[in-house]
Amino acid sequence: MKILAINPGSTSTKIAVYEDTTPIFVETIRHNVEELEIFPSITDQYNFRKDFIISAIKQNGISVDELDVIVGRGGLLKPIPGGVYEVNELMVQDLKIGIQGEHASNLGGILAKEIANEATKIIPSFIVDPVVVDEMDDIARYSGRPELPRISIFHALNQKAVARRYAKENNKPYDELNLIVVHLGGGITIGAHKQGRVVDVNNGLDGEGPFSPERAGSLPVGGLAKLCFSGKYTLPQIRKMITGNGGLVAYLGTNDAKKVEELAYQQNDEKARLVFEAMAYQIAKEIGAAAVVLSGKVDSILITGGIAYSQKLIELISERVAFIAPICIYPGEDEMQALVEGAYFAMNGELAINQYR
Repeated sequence: MKILAINPGSTSTKIAVYEDTTPIFVETIRHNVEELEIFPSITDQYNFRKDFIISAIKQNGISVDELDVIVGRGGLLKPIPGGVYEVNELMVQDLKIGIQGEHASNLGGILAKEIANEATKIIPSFIVDPVVVDEMDDIARYSGRPELPRISIFHALNQKAVARRYAKENNKPYDELNLIVVHLGGGITIGAHKQGRVVDVNNGLDGEGPFSPERAGSLPVGGLAKLCFSGKYTLPQIRKMITGNGGLVAYLGTNDAKKVEELAYQQNDEKARLVFEAMAYQIAKEIGAAAVVLSGKVDSILITGGIAYSQKLIELISERVAFIAPICIYPGEDEMQALVEGAYFAMNGELAINQYR
Protein backbone atom coordinates (compact mmCIF):
# COMPACT_ATOMS: atom_id res chain seq x y z
CA MET A 1 0.00 0.00 0.00
CA LYS A 2 1.54 3.32 -1.09
CA ILE A 3 0.58 6.17 1.23
CA LEU A 4 1.31 9.87 0.69
CA ALA A 5 1.37 11.95 3.90
CA ILE A 6 1.21 15.75 3.86
CA ASN A 7 2.01 18.02 6.82
CA PRO A 8 1.87 21.75 5.93
CA GLY A 9 3.70 24.29 8.06
CA SER A 10 3.67 28.07 7.87
CA THR A 11 6.68 28.24 5.50
CA SER A 12 7.18 24.58 4.59
CA THR A 13 5.33 21.48 3.44
CA LYS A 14 6.62 18.17 4.78
CA ILE A 15 5.70 15.19 2.60
CA ALA A 16 6.44 11.47 2.72
CA VAL A 17 5.56 8.38 0.75
CA TYR A 18 5.40 5.11 2.66
CA GLU A 19 5.09 1.49 1.58
CA ASP A 20 2.67 0.30 4.25
CA THR A 21 4.33 1.78 7.36
CA THR A 22 7.90 1.89 5.97
CA PRO A 23 9.11 5.19 4.48
CA ILE A 24 10.19 5.31 0.84
CA PHE A 25 11.14 8.98 1.08
CA VAL A 26 10.56 11.93 3.42
CA GLU A 27 11.11 15.50 2.20
CA THR A 28 10.54 19.04 3.43
CA ILE A 29 9.65 21.60 0.77
CA ARG A 30 10.65 25.11 1.87
CA HIS A 31 8.62 28.14 0.74
CA ASN A 32 9.92 31.72 0.62
CA VAL A 33 7.89 34.15 2.67
CA GLU A 34 7.77 36.47 -0.36
CA GLU A 35 6.16 33.69 -2.45
CA LEU A 36 3.46 33.13 0.16
CA GLU A 37 2.69 36.80 0.80
CA ILE A 38 0.88 37.16 -2.55
CA PHE A 39 -1.94 34.90 -1.30
CA PRO A 40 -4.80 36.66 0.55
CA SER A 41 -5.20 33.74 2.98
CA ILE A 42 -3.34 30.57 3.94
CA THR A 43 -5.92 28.31 2.28
CA ASP A 44 -5.46 30.18 -1.02
CA GLN A 45 -2.00 28.58 -1.15
CA TYR A 46 -3.28 25.06 -1.87
CA ASN A 47 -2.73 25.08 -5.67
CA PHE A 48 0.73 26.59 -5.23
CA ARG A 49 1.70 23.92 -2.70
CA LYS A 50 -0.04 21.13 -4.62
CA ASP A 51 2.20 21.70 -7.66
CA PHE A 52 5.32 21.45 -5.48
CA ILE A 53 4.09 18.18 -3.92
CA ILE A 54 3.24 16.51 -7.22
CA SER A 55 6.61 17.59 -8.65
CA ALA A 56 8.45 16.20 -5.59
CA ILE A 57 6.81 12.77 -5.71
CA LYS A 58 7.51 12.55 -9.47
CA GLN A 59 11.17 13.38 -8.84
CA ASN A 60 11.19 10.40 -6.48
CA GLY A 61 9.86 8.14 -9.25
CA ILE A 62 6.25 7.94 -8.05
CA SER A 63 3.14 9.05 -9.93
CA VAL A 64 -0.15 10.07 -8.31
CA ASP A 65 -1.83 7.02 -9.88
CA GLU A 66 0.51 4.70 -7.95
CA LEU A 67 -0.81 5.98 -4.63
CA ASP A 68 -3.43 4.01 -2.71
CA VAL A 69 -4.34 6.62 -0.08
CA ILE A 70 -3.43 10.22 0.78
CA VAL A 71 -3.48 11.54 4.34
CA GLY A 72 -3.14 15.15 5.46
CA ARG A 73 -2.60 16.87 8.79
CA GLY A 74 -5.97 17.85 10.25
CA GLY A 75 -6.70 21.53 10.77
CA LEU A 76 -8.91 23.78 12.88
CA LEU A 77 -12.24 22.10 12.19
CA LYS A 78 -15.28 21.88 14.42
CA PRO A 79 -14.60 19.84 17.59
CA ILE A 80 -14.71 16.13 16.71
CA PRO A 81 -13.89 12.82 18.43
CA GLY A 82 -10.49 11.34 17.67
CA GLY A 83 -9.89 9.00 14.77
CA VAL A 84 -9.51 8.84 11.02
CA TYR A 85 -11.83 11.02 8.93
CA GLU A 86 -12.51 10.88 5.21
CA VAL A 87 -12.02 14.28 3.60
CA ASN A 88 -15.50 15.21 2.35
CA GLU A 89 -16.87 18.40 0.80
CA LEU A 90 -18.10 19.81 4.13
CA MET A 91 -14.63 19.35 5.63
CA VAL A 92 -12.97 21.08 2.67
CA GLN A 93 -15.45 23.94 2.97
CA ASP A 94 -14.84 24.36 6.73
CA LEU A 95 -11.06 24.22 6.23
CA LYS A 96 -11.21 26.87 3.50
CA ILE A 97 -13.29 29.31 5.52
CA GLY A 98 -11.28 28.59 8.68
CA ILE A 99 -14.28 27.72 10.82
CA GLN A 100 -12.15 27.85 14.01
CA GLY A 101 -9.33 29.99 12.67
CA GLU A 102 -6.65 30.14 10.02
CA HIS A 103 -3.69 27.84 10.35
CA ALA A 104 -1.30 26.15 7.92
CA SER A 105 -2.58 22.74 9.06
CA ASN A 106 -5.94 23.63 7.45
CA LEU A 107 -4.23 22.95 4.12
CA GLY A 108 -3.59 19.28 4.98
CA GLY A 109 -7.06 17.96 4.22
CA ILE A 110 -7.52 20.28 1.23
CA LEU A 111 -4.24 19.16 -0.36
CA ALA A 112 -5.00 15.48 0.28
CA LYS A 113 -8.35 15.81 -1.50
CA GLU A 114 -7.04 17.96 -4.37
CA ILE A 115 -4.13 15.62 -5.13
CA ALA A 116 -6.43 12.58 -4.95
CA ASN A 117 -8.62 14.30 -7.56
CA GLU A 118 -5.62 14.44 -9.94
CA ALA A 119 -5.57 10.64 -10.24
CA THR A 120 -7.33 8.63 -12.95
CA LYS A 121 -8.60 6.24 -10.27
CA ILE A 122 -10.43 6.82 -6.97
CA ILE A 123 -7.96 7.44 -4.16
CA PRO A 124 -9.34 7.94 -0.63
CA SER A 125 -8.12 11.00 1.29
CA PHE A 126 -8.06 11.21 5.09
CA ILE A 127 -7.06 13.34 8.05
CA VAL A 128 -6.07 11.83 11.41
CA ASP A 129 -6.60 13.16 14.95
CA PRO A 130 -6.53 16.95 14.36
CA VAL A 131 -5.73 19.37 17.20
CA VAL A 132 -9.48 20.00 17.71
CA VAL A 133 -10.16 16.42 18.84
CA ASP A 134 -12.71 16.77 21.63
CA GLU A 135 -13.66 13.77 23.77
CA MET A 136 -13.83 15.61 27.08
CA ASP A 137 -16.36 14.58 29.70
CA ASP A 138 -18.97 17.29 30.25
CA ILE A 139 -17.83 17.73 33.85
CA ALA A 140 -14.36 18.67 32.58
CA ARG A 141 -15.72 21.62 30.57
CA TYR A 142 -16.66 23.70 33.62
CA SER A 143 -14.19 26.47 34.43
CA GLY A 144 -15.98 28.57 37.02
CA ARG A 145 -17.37 31.09 34.53
CA PRO A 146 -20.09 30.07 32.02
CA GLU A 147 -18.62 32.53 29.49
CA LEU A 148 -15.30 30.68 29.60
CA PRO A 149 -15.79 26.92 29.17
CA ARG A 150 -12.68 24.77 29.09
CA ILE A 151 -11.96 23.56 25.57
CA SER A 152 -9.96 20.73 24.06
CA ILE A 153 -6.98 21.81 21.94
CA PHE A 154 -3.95 19.57 22.31
CA HIS A 155 -1.36 17.42 20.54
CA ALA A 156 -4.00 14.84 19.61
CA LEU A 157 -2.11 13.30 16.67
CA ASN A 158 0.99 12.41 18.69
CA GLN A 159 -0.86 11.57 21.93
CA LYS A 160 -3.24 9.16 20.19
CA ALA A 161 -0.47 7.57 18.09
CA VAL A 162 1.69 6.94 21.17
CA ALA A 163 -1.26 5.55 23.14
CA ARG A 164 -2.11 3.14 20.30
CA ARG A 165 1.55 2.15 19.97
CA TYR A 166 1.75 1.36 23.69
CA ALA A 167 -1.47 -0.67 23.48
CA LYS A 168 -0.13 -2.65 20.50
CA GLU A 169 3.21 -3.32 22.20
CA ASN A 170 1.38 -4.65 25.25
CA ASN A 171 -1.20 -6.67 23.28
CA LYS A 172 -4.10 -4.76 24.82
CA PRO A 173 -6.90 -2.79 23.14
CA TYR A 174 -6.45 0.98 23.51
CA ASP A 175 -10.09 1.24 24.52
CA GLU A 176 -9.48 -0.98 27.55
CA LEU A 177 -6.59 1.04 28.98
CA ASN A 178 -6.34 4.07 31.28
CA LEU A 179 -3.30 6.11 30.27
CA ILE A 180 -1.80 9.49 31.03
CA VAL A 181 -0.05 10.81 27.92
CA VAL A 182 2.39 13.69 28.30
CA HIS A 183 3.47 15.62 25.20
CA LEU A 184 6.59 17.70 25.83
CA GLY A 185 7.29 20.18 23.03
CA GLY A 186 7.10 23.91 22.38
CA GLY A 187 3.74 23.48 24.06
CA ILE A 188 2.98 20.88 26.73
CA THR A 189 -0.28 18.95 26.93
CA ILE A 190 -1.21 16.16 29.33
CA GLY A 191 -4.21 14.00 28.52
CA ALA A 192 -6.19 11.55 30.63
CA HIS A 193 -6.98 8.72 28.21
CA LYS A 194 -9.84 6.68 29.65
CA GLN A 195 -10.60 3.54 27.64
CA GLY A 196 -9.83 5.16 24.29
CA ARG A 197 -11.17 8.67 25.01
CA VAL A 198 -9.22 11.75 26.11
CA VAL A 199 -11.72 12.70 28.81
CA ASP A 200 -9.70 15.67 30.10
CA VAL A 201 -6.68 17.58 28.80
CA ASN A 202 -5.16 21.01 29.33
CA ASN A 203 -5.53 23.56 26.54
CA GLY A 204 -1.89 23.86 25.55
CA LEU A 205 -2.47 26.65 23.02
CA ASP A 206 -4.27 29.42 24.89
CA GLY A 207 -3.16 28.60 28.42
CA GLU A 208 -3.78 26.00 31.17
CA GLY A 209 -1.37 23.49 32.52
CA PRO A 210 2.40 23.71 32.91
CA PHE A 211 4.46 26.47 31.38
CA SER A 212 6.53 25.23 28.46
CA PRO A 213 9.42 26.48 26.31
CA GLU A 214 7.11 29.02 24.60
CA ARG A 215 3.81 29.11 26.54
CA ALA A 216 2.89 30.61 29.86
CA GLY A 217 0.48 27.87 30.96
CA SER A 218 -2.00 28.61 33.76
CA LEU A 219 -1.52 32.13 35.13
CA PRO A 220 -2.81 33.91 38.26
CA VAL A 221 -6.05 35.25 36.77
CA GLY A 222 -6.31 38.33 38.98
CA GLY A 223 -2.84 39.45 37.98
CA LEU A 224 -3.57 38.71 34.33
CA ALA A 225 -6.76 40.79 34.46
CA LYS A 226 -4.82 43.75 35.90
CA LEU A 227 -2.17 43.36 33.20
CA CYS A 228 -4.84 43.38 30.49
CA PHE A 229 -6.37 46.64 31.79
CA SER A 230 -3.11 48.37 32.72
CA GLY A 231 -3.14 50.29 29.43
CA LYS A 232 0.41 49.11 28.72
CA TYR A 233 -0.44 46.27 26.35
CA THR A 234 -2.66 45.53 23.36
CA LEU A 235 -4.61 42.26 23.01
CA PRO A 236 -2.09 40.86 20.47
CA GLN A 237 0.75 41.67 22.89
CA ILE A 238 -1.01 39.89 25.76
CA ARG A 239 -1.70 36.88 23.53
CA LYS A 240 1.98 36.80 22.55
CA MET A 241 2.93 36.81 26.25
CA ILE A 242 0.76 33.72 26.71
CA THR A 243 1.72 31.85 23.52
CA GLY A 244 5.08 32.49 21.93
CA ASN A 245 6.84 34.59 24.55
CA GLY A 246 5.82 32.66 27.66
CA GLY A 247 7.57 29.98 29.69
CA LEU A 248 11.31 29.54 29.12
CA VAL A 249 11.32 32.43 26.64
CA ALA A 250 9.90 34.81 29.26
CA TYR A 251 12.30 33.76 32.00
CA LEU A 252 15.48 33.06 30.05
CA GLY A 253 15.04 34.46 26.53
CA THR A 254 15.23 31.10 24.77
CA ASN A 255 12.81 28.33 23.79
CA ASP A 256 15.65 25.80 23.62
CA ALA A 257 15.10 23.41 26.56
CA LYS A 258 18.40 21.65 25.84
CA LYS A 259 20.27 24.95 26.12
CA VAL A 260 18.50 25.72 29.41
CA GLU A 261 19.45 22.29 30.76
CA GLU A 262 23.09 22.90 29.82
CA LEU A 263 23.03 26.32 31.52
CA ALA A 264 21.53 24.77 34.64
CA TYR A 265 23.64 21.67 35.11
CA GLN A 266 26.86 22.24 33.16
CA GLN A 267 27.36 25.97 33.69
CA ASN A 268 25.73 26.01 37.16
CA ASP A 269 23.35 28.86 36.31
CA GLU A 270 21.09 28.95 39.38
CA LYS A 271 18.22 30.82 37.68
CA ALA A 272 18.20 28.38 34.75
CA ARG A 273 18.15 25.45 37.19
CA LEU A 274 15.18 26.84 39.12
CA VAL A 275 13.20 27.58 35.95
CA PHE A 276 13.96 24.14 34.47
CA GLU A 277 12.97 22.39 37.70
CA ALA A 278 9.83 24.54 38.02
CA MET A 279 8.76 23.37 34.57
CA ALA A 280 9.29 19.74 35.62
CA TYR A 281 7.40 20.43 38.88
CA GLN A 282 4.40 21.85 37.01
CA ILE A 283 4.38 18.94 34.55
CA ALA A 284 4.34 16.50 37.48
CA LYS A 285 1.46 18.41 39.13
CA GLU A 286 -0.59 18.13 35.92
CA ILE A 287 0.14 14.39 35.72
CA GLY A 288 -1.13 14.09 39.28
CA ALA A 289 -4.31 15.93 38.31
CA ALA A 290 -4.83 13.54 35.38
CA ALA A 291 -4.42 10.60 37.77
CA VAL A 292 -7.26 12.02 39.88
CA VAL A 293 -9.44 12.27 36.74
CA LEU A 294 -8.81 8.54 36.25
CA SER A 295 -9.59 7.83 39.94
CA GLY A 296 -6.04 6.62 40.43
CA LYS A 297 -6.57 3.67 38.07
CA VAL A 298 -3.68 4.31 35.66
CA ASP A 299 -2.08 1.57 33.57
CA SER A 300 0.88 3.68 32.46
CA ILE A 301 2.23 7.20 32.07
CA LEU A 302 3.53 7.75 28.52
CA ILE A 303 5.94 10.64 27.94
CA THR A 304 6.56 11.80 24.38
CA GLY A 305 7.57 14.85 22.32
CA GLY A 306 10.89 16.48 21.49
CA ILE A 307 11.87 17.38 25.06
CA ALA A 308 11.33 13.77 26.16
CA TYR A 309 14.92 13.20 24.96
CA SER A 310 16.05 15.10 28.08
CA GLN A 311 17.02 12.45 30.63
CA LYS A 312 17.27 15.11 33.35
CA LEU A 313 13.74 16.37 32.75
CA ILE A 314 12.40 12.80 32.73
CA GLU A 315 14.26 12.11 35.97
CA LEU A 316 12.80 15.23 37.66
CA ILE A 317 9.26 14.35 36.57
CA SER A 318 9.60 10.64 37.38
CA GLU A 319 10.75 11.15 40.95
CA ARG A 320 7.44 12.89 41.68
CA VAL A 321 5.00 10.68 39.72
CA ALA A 322 6.52 7.18 39.63
CA PHE A 323 4.22 6.16 42.51
CA ILE A 324 1.18 6.60 40.22
CA ALA A 325 2.00 4.08 37.47
CA PRO A 326 4.87 2.69 35.38
CA ILE A 327 6.44 5.29 33.09
CA CYS A 328 7.22 4.64 29.40
CA ILE A 329 9.20 7.10 27.27
CA TYR A 330 8.54 7.65 23.55
CA PRO A 331 10.88 10.55 22.70
CA GLY A 332 10.29 12.67 19.62
CA GLU A 333 7.21 13.54 17.65
CA ASP A 334 7.00 11.65 14.36
CA GLU A 335 3.93 13.27 12.87
CA MET A 336 4.44 11.70 9.45
CA GLN A 337 4.58 8.20 10.93
CA ALA A 338 1.46 8.93 13.01
CA LEU A 339 -0.46 10.14 9.94
CA VAL A 340 0.60 7.12 7.91
CA GLU A 341 -0.25 4.64 10.67
CA GLY A 342 -3.72 6.15 10.99
CA ALA A 343 -4.36 5.84 7.24
CA TYR A 344 -2.83 2.35 7.07
CA PHE A 345 -4.87 0.95 9.96
CA ALA A 346 -8.02 2.56 8.55
CA MET A 347 -7.48 1.01 5.12
CA ASN A 348 -6.84 -2.37 6.79
CA GLY A 349 -10.04 -2.13 8.82
CA GLU A 350 -8.25 -1.83 12.19
CA LEU A 351 -9.55 1.73 12.66
CA ALA A 352 -12.97 3.05 11.70
CA ILE A 353 -13.27 5.61 8.88
CA ASN A 354 -15.41 8.45 10.20
CA GLN A 355 -17.47 11.05 8.38
CA TYR A 356 -17.16 14.74 9.23
CA ARG A 357 -20.57 16.30 9.80
